[in-house]
Amino acid sequence: QVQLVESGGGLVQAGGSLRLSCTASGSIFSINAMGWYRQAPGQQRELVATIVNRVTTNYADSVKGRFTISGDNAKNTVYLQMNSLKPEDTAVYYCNADVRSAWGRPSYPYWGQGTQVTVSS
Repeated sequence: QVQLVESGGGLVQAGGSLRLSCTASGSIFSINAMGWYRQAPGQQRELVATIVNRVTTNYADSVKGRFTISGDNAKNTVYLQMNSLKPEDTAVYYCNADVRSAWGRPSYPYWGQGTQVTVSS
C-alpha cells in the first residue's frame, strides 16, 4: 500500500502565498508522476499541475505564472508553491501519485486525503 500525506493548506488573503507539500510512503519502487488537483464546491476535480518522470511539468492555464510544482526525489515529496492567490483558487487540493510498487509491476494512481485552501477577497 501507498500513502500520500498532504500539508500546507490554510486561509490566506488574495495576493498571498501558500506552499503545499505531499509525501508518499509505503510500498514504492518508483514514482512515474506526481501532481496536484483541486475541487471546489459543486465543481468537478480538475488538474492544477503535474511533474512527470521528475522533470516534465504541466500546468492548468488558470495557474500558469502563479504556481510552481517541484519535487524532492529522495523524499518522495512534491511541492506546490502558490503565489498571487485569487479567491477562485479556493478549493480542496488533492495530491496524486502514479506509483510502481515493484519491478515489472504496473503502476497505480494514489490520492491523498486533501487539504483545504481558502483565499479571501
